Amino acid sequence: MTPRTLATLIGLSAVGMWSLLGLMAAASGTVPAFQMNAMAFGISGITATAILVATGRAGALRQPWPVWALGVGGLFGFHFLYFTSLRLAPPVEANLVNYTWPLLIVLFSGFLPGERLKPHHVIGALLGLAGAALIVTKGKSLSIAPEHALGYVAAIGSALTWSSYSVASRRFGSVPTAAVAGFCLATSALSLVCHLAWETTVWPQGAVQWAAVVGLGLFPVGLAFFVWDHGVKRGDIQILGAASYLSPLLSTLFLILAGYGAFTSIIVAAAVLITGGALVASKDLLFKRS
Repeated sequence: MTPRTLATLIGLSAVGMWSLLGLMAAASGTVPAFQMNAMAFGISGITATAILVATGRAGALRQPWPVWALGVGGLFGFHFLYFTSLRLAPPVEANLVNYTWPLLIVLFSGFLPGERLKPHHVIGALLGLAGAALIVTKGKSLSIAPEHALGYVAAIGSALTWSSYSVASRRFGSVPTAAVAGFCLATSALSLVCHLAWETTVWPQGAVQWAAVVGLGLFPVGLAFFVWDHGVKRGDIQILGAASYLSPLLSTLFLILAGYGAFTSIIVAAAVLITGGALVASKDLLFKRS
């Protein structure tokens, strides 16, 4: 296995962790979005920073301002714009617009040195987008209303922010992944400011809800960002982008298994499209010439 393939597989583990986001969020109760963001990123940032200090690697947090601007802008900027879009536009439409970020990663990667965008990368990403659209809309038609224009703009902004952050991270390949600990701490602090400004505090109730919050902080809103950073810097970014559409599919399946939804023909069709798209985009990796 080549280092690039290994890095791609490590990055793909983030997709698996993000697929648990919906289930853990559902189990965490009614904690407001920015409060949850502050708590989860606080857990991940503090935990990671403690590990860095204990292992003598705290120097990884000393980075020039462009690195901090990219990291905090990516993590906090994406979540801020995403939550804003859900406030200002219908969630279904906002989610669908937001889910263009994997396709944008594939397209933007073509501008990276040493990368070559091929037709099967784009086809795979488009198939994934079609599958994600089925999941988000449940096969129903959309209603794009002009009064929600600002919400759609925020959703477009969130997709552009995450895709740009993911691709631009490749330009900072020399920055250690450990620096993500600092980005998490900064994102937590900024989310706390937004929470205090716009939300009413609601604490989790009982051991299950608190466990869900801790789980969010350790995995989907924690470790996932570290392995994603490693993957986009050293792995096959086109495959990572197209395969990211597995996240909404797996998330839906986990919610169904937990009793939060029902299995339908729409889910089957979405599974075929997303899985097929991921396989098409990964053609070079799966069918390498010996």
